Amino acid sequence: MVEIERDNDTLTVKLKGDIDHHRCADLRRKIDARADSERPKTLILDFSCVQFMDSSGVGLVMGRYRQMSLLGGRLKVINVNDNINRVFRLSGLESLGVME
Repeated sequence: MVEIERDNDTLTVKLKGDIDHHRCADLRRKIDARADSERPKTLILDFSCVQFMDSSGVGLVMGRYRQMSLLGGRLKVINVNDNINRVFRLSGLESLGVME
C-alpha cells in the first residue's frame, strides 16, 4: 500500500509494508505516474511504515532519484529504520545525498 499526497511543490509518498520485488513494479508505476503528471520540485519517500526491504527497494529509490533528476527536481528519503538504513549504506545510496 502507498499513500501519495501533494503539498505545494512537494509530493510525499508514504510507503507501507514490505518492499520486495513482488511490490516494486506497482509502486514504481504509481509513483512515476504522479510525479510525471504533477512534476513536483521535491519527491519525498517516507519509509516510516516499512519494516523490510530487499535489493529491489534500492532500485526503487535509484529509479526515483533518476526520474526526479530528469524532471529538474530532487529526491529525499526520510524515516528510515536501522535495518533499511543498513541496506542503503551497503548499496551506496547514502552517496546520493538523499537521506535525511
